[in-house]
Amino acid sequence: MTTGNEHTDRPTSPASPDRYVLPVSGDMDLDHVERLTASLRAGLSEAPEGADIVLDLRNSSFCDSAGLNALLTAREQARDRGHHLRLAAPSHQMIRMLEITGTAGLFALDPAVAA
Repeated sequence: MTTGNEHTDRPTSPASPDRYVLPVSGDMDLDHVERLTASLRAGLSEAPEGADIVLDLRNSSFCDSAGLNALLTAREQARDRGHHLRLAAPSHQMIRMLEITGTAGLFALDPAVAA
């Protein structure tokens, strides 16, 4: 059960060596961006070499500009390390924000987390 203050849980084992799933829960906003950033950084360092990093957003319904900036930074860091950052199950609000800010094309979007 999340309290709304939790942002990421422990990364899950990838279903395959080319995929590393990092669950995100709670709001990705200014109040929680430090924890989100720390979790994203940890996920990047733990992901297998060359694996896609899949952010499981099923349990996160809100993202503001601080959260988006954290995701954009993580995307650059992932790219620099040979990874692709994917957003799985983003909320309607998140998709709309990506469209409005012109950043939708920067992320691979998956409708769900692949089993």
